[in-house]
Amino acid sequence: SGRGTCLDNEPPKRDFLYPAVAPGQVYDADEQCRFQYGATSRQCKYGEVCRELWCLSKSNRCVTNSIPAAEGTLCQTGSIEKGWCYQGECVPFGTWPQSVDGGWGPWSMWGECSRTCGGGVSSSIRHCDSPAPSGGGKYCLGERKRYRSCNTDPCPSGARDFREKQCADFDNMPFRGKYYNWKPYTGGGVKPCALNCLAEGYNFYTERAPAVIDGTQCNADSLDICINGECKHVGCDNILGSDAKEDRCRVCGGDGSTCEAIEGFFNDSLPRGGYMEVVQIPRGSVHIEIREVAMSKNYIALKSEEDDYYINGAWTIDWPRKFDVAGTAFHYKRPTDEPESLEALGPTSENLIVMILLQEQNLGIKYKFNVPISRTGSGDNEVGFAWNHLPWSECSATCAGGVQKQEVVCKRLDDSSIVQNNYCDPDSKPPENQRACNTEPCPPEWFIGDWSECSKTCDGGMRSRTVLCIRKIGPSEEETLDAANCLTHRPVEKEPCNNQSCPPQWVALDWSECTPKCGPGFKHRIVLCKSSDLLKTFPAAQCQDENKPPVRIRCSLGRCPPPRWVAGDWGQCSAQCGLGQQMRTVQCLSYTGQASSECPETLRPPSMQQCESKCDSTPISNTEECKDVNKVAYCPLVLKFKFCSRAYFRQMCCKTCQGH
Repeated sequence: SGRGTCLDNEPPKRDFLYPAVAPGQVYDADEQCRFQYGATSRQCKYGEVCRELWCLSKSNRCVTNSIPAAEGTLCQTGSIEKGWCYQGECVPFGTWPQSVDGGWGPWSMWGECSRTCGGGVSSSIRHCDSPAPSGGGKYCLGERKRYRSCNTDPCPSGARDFREKQCADFDNMPFRGKYYNWKPYTGGGVKPCALNCLAEGYNFYTERAPAVIDGTQCNADSLDICINGECKHVGCDNILGSDAKEDRCRVCGGDGSTCEAIEGFFNDSLPRGGYMEVVQIPRGSVHIEIREVAMSKNYIALKSEEDDYYINGAWTIDWPRKFDVAGTAFHYKRPTDEPESLEALGPTSENLIVMILLQEQNLGIKYKFNVPISRTGSGDNEVGFAWNHLPWSECSATCAGGVQKQEVVCKRLDDSSIVQNNYCDPDSKPPENQRACNTEPCPPEWFIGDWSECSKTCDGGMRSRTVLCIRKIGPSEEETLDAANCLTHRPVEKEPCNNQSCPPQWVALDWSECTPKCGPGFKHRIVLCKSSDLLKTFPAAQCQDENKPPVRIRCSLGRCPPPRWVAGDWGQCSAQCGLGQQMRTVQCLSYTGQASSECPETLRPPSMQQCESKCDSTPISNTEECKDVNKVAYCPLVLKFKFCSRAYFRQMCCKTCQGH
């Protein structure tokens, strides 16, 4: 996939002085434990020390870091009394196994073709396991994965372009919240094997996938295809890596003798402008180039024999782009600083006429294209052409049943050279021959499914995949076998993933009760920035402010009761004897006890009322003589107007008021 080019840069030769003594001989197992767990640690398990070194921790527990003891550490097994560790195994002391270089295992069966027509690819892989490298031996050299072409037959006419379909698959997926109709974008500045799509009706494109599906053409006018995001050469026979080339007549492997070149220059003009015929392009023409010699206000146009315009017709100028016309792609270009041009690879499936729409003096148009020719033999007799079967192709599979084909081509009868198919009668074309090959079952191999999603996005999760031992026994038939039948090491089925720590997160405590108890109010809560394990609290700045949960929300426990009049207790009567008045406080209070002005005045209780105190009829003591005060002359009036009940007048007119 193009990522290994750094390995082409051979490192400089340098001499290193390596230690002559194994590290496990310099530092024994106890010393290695002290390096890991402190000065009091020592080895505590003596079994598989070459696979895992177990040591006493500070809390006097036997623990391991799941790493083996160093190379050369002393070890012992049931069959080896004194050994040392070598590459995770206990071997006799002072010896080490001979290094074994790796060897490639068999190629796997060819995988499914990436396309159903138009030239896809399938792949096959092999592993460095026959034998696997050991004892410091070298890994295998060569390709681990190989590709080959498949389903190279042309797609049916009218079939959707493969790259166009890949863009259209994104029509039902929102892009930045909106839906668009996507078309391929293959303009400048983009990688040919990335899926860049243009939003139809909008002036922008974007990369929808870093790589197109294997087998997609790198660009419209090339047979080269994309594999793993890289452009790979394809011959004109649609075979990956083939050296087969088209001749000037676009015959694959031809010698250029089946067509002739037509070139010309046209500079006629019309005095009043309008459409004018430049040249006729016959059916089957290839490598068509029409080009103005200088920039002008004139426009190249293209139409059929029936006067149906394909480009720049009816005095309407088309935007420069690709036009699918007569079975090929015409590229109409009109740069701002160069003369306009019209180009196509061909072959064309109908006769075409090149026109010019004149709006000023015609400075000239150059044209050239190659047209098919009919060869003649020694006399006037035309050379004959016939369909022929090519030799059998390679088998499509190395085991479990493949297919060999004999492709049908059109050949000249006089020299058996291959020519374009349109020289032979299409109605008499025989079918391709096909036969089965390599029908023996494939050797057992591991089927490895895709990894599942990680169970956690951070803080360490697990992911798993299906691993089965299978054997292919037919082109579309497999059988599952016991794991023991697959001779290579069983691939891992579960592994940890996303071990990075989760970022701090907001943790919200419970809501408080709604306050006040009625009417609109608020609930409050505390929100803390905590570590993912909830053990540490960080400053709020370490959590994302936009994700912070709310700390206050509105609430209501129902409507509050209305304000009401509240009356206090009655005060003391103003008269100690007889009629008087007594007062009390009357307030309008809300349900919270605050003063209010919203109580109805009609319901206000009285704040004053009349009262009567009993008069004391006890005879006055002889110790103090009851008499009217000399200065007062109104005592008869006090009696007359019944003021004797008032303490002051009773005191001043004691004698007059006595008994009343």
